[in-house]
Amino acid sequence: MTEMLTGAQILCRTLVEGGVDVIFGYPGGAIMPFYHALGDHPRLRHILVRHEQAAAHAADGYARASGRVGVCVATSGPGATNLVTGLATAHMDSSPVVAITGQVPRAMIGRDAFQETDIIGMTLPITKQNYLVQDVAELAAVVREALAIAQEGRPGPVLIDVPKDVQNQKTAFLGLGPRGSGLDTRAPSPNPQDPDGVREAARLIAAAERPLLMVGHGVILGNAYTEVRALAEKTGIPVITTLLGISAFPDGHPLFLGMPGMHGEVRVNRAIQHADLIVGIGLRFDDRVTGNTAGFAPRARIVHIDLDRAEIGKNVPVAVGIVGDARDVTRRLAAVVQPRTCVPWLEEIREFTRPRAAAFRGDLAPETILASLYQATEGRCTIVTDVGQHQMWVAKLYPYREPNSHITSGGLGTMGFAVPAAMGVHLARPHETVWAISGDGGFQMNMAEIGTMVQEQLPVKMAIFNNGYLGMVRQWQQFFHGKRYSCTPIWSPDYVKLAEAYGIPGWRVKDAAALPDAVAQANDHAGPALVEFVIEQEANVYPMIPPGGSLSEPIETAPAAGD
Repeated sequence: MTEMLTGAQILCRTLVEGGVDVIFGYPGGAIMPFYHALGDHPRLRHILVRHEQAAAHAADGYARASGRVGVCVATSGPGATNLVTGLATAHMDSSPVVAITGQVPRAMIGRDAFQETDIIGMTLPITKQNYLVQDVAELAAVVREALAIAQEGRPGPVLIDVPKDVQNQKTAFLGLGPRGSGLDTRAPSPNPQDPDGVREAARLIAAAERPLLMVGHGVILGNAYTEVRALAEKTGIPVITTLLGISAFPDGHPLFLGMPGMHGEVRVNRAIQHADLIVGIGLRFDDRVTGNTAGFAPRARIVHIDLDRAEIGKNVPVAVGIVGDARDVTRRLAAVVQPRTCVPWLEEIREFTRPRAAAFRGDLAPETILASLYQATEGRCTIVTDVGQHQMWVAKLYPYREPNSHITSGGLGTMGFAVPAAMGVHLARPHETVWAISGDGGFQMNMAEIGTMVQEQLPVKMAIFNNGYLGMVRQWQQFFHGKRYSCTPIWSPDYVKLAEAYGIPGWRVKDAAALPDAVAQANDHAGPALVEFVIEQEANVYPMIPPGGSLSEPIETAPAAGD
């Protein structure tokens, strides 16, 4: 049935027909017509954030946890520009987000009108597609296309900029109904199947003596968990997961090794350097994984499986490149590869393990904190981390047993990500426990979102690793800048009183004896809760590959005084 609707009404209707049920945003002048229409669409739950950056991160978290499109909304000018960091984060980590921004009326575009900004030009490098809608008759098709583009192929963010007068214009609208396009529409790889590449990869696996599977975010995006596990178990090949690939393969499995790269375990990096074959599935071979590429895996031939043709051979030379969906290609590879084992290779890798030097003073070490968290949740939670030292500790020390239970900002490394992203994760998984883990620096960037949690009744649990520093930057200053701690000491408020001010419970933990009770109480609390862990000020993440170094050159202890 054809109706005459305004552009703002069409925005709401097409979002509903596309299956969107939650949006994150902040109103303002140029997006006001949309917010006026929103009240007539109760199926769209709007989460009022405290800053537009948080809206983008929350939409990103929702997308990563649900596999569906996350939607954020902002007004023109500063509202739109505040989304940029969140869109760049989603772009770098291939997360399907659609951002809708208001724009000044068409007649005012290009005249430096109040709160006018060329958000299209600003976001061209960090979106899959963006639109400036100048005709209301095109709006419904643009929204439907944006929802589809965000998910098809390699996922990513899309932006729709809608002038205020277009939102007020009326046009005939023919709806698609509640089962319209937009979500859960990931198309299979548009590339032709590559049986020759799969057969060649199988031949290399059969011939290899020291093979590794290196698993990235594409396995999570492609829901290829079963297929990767089947390939590993059929061949006996040990498995490495990148930072964004963590939880794609269960920790505790006898073939699981851990995380590679700049802060990867020594045995993992040594395995890479001794391997004669690496099968990479759904990863970019970025610099934090490879170190200096000139020294990366010097003995290995590389098979690279990725949905994005542009990634094949971009960072490291490959012997076999297969363009395709991780799930489909891995399934076909597992079907044709011959069963085998890698027992001697696994025994050799075990010998690479070195005793870990004591890295922390006092008894409130990250291992102890994360063990308490695992015990309190029984491993049944999703952990969302910020960026910095705590991010590495949580990635390396927490045993992830469930698929897609670890969410973080990898490519862009965005401080302030965890708290708002965790709100989105909760709304995607309302019956699961969600912990947002931050450092004291990153937490202060978006701690105002506690207000969003309280207002919207989002029971996110927040943990703060408080060492009084911008910890990772301080570690670099200690190792490479003569311990000149320039602008890295950071003051914090009283987080327990901050929690009290927002009407939520808070705990401060200074020693291991208080850990189990505080973490358990926060975990069991019905609403949002906060726990501050006061850790050693100069604790470091080990090992660490120095800038420009290869994976064979780990730093495992702090430099001596005077170095």
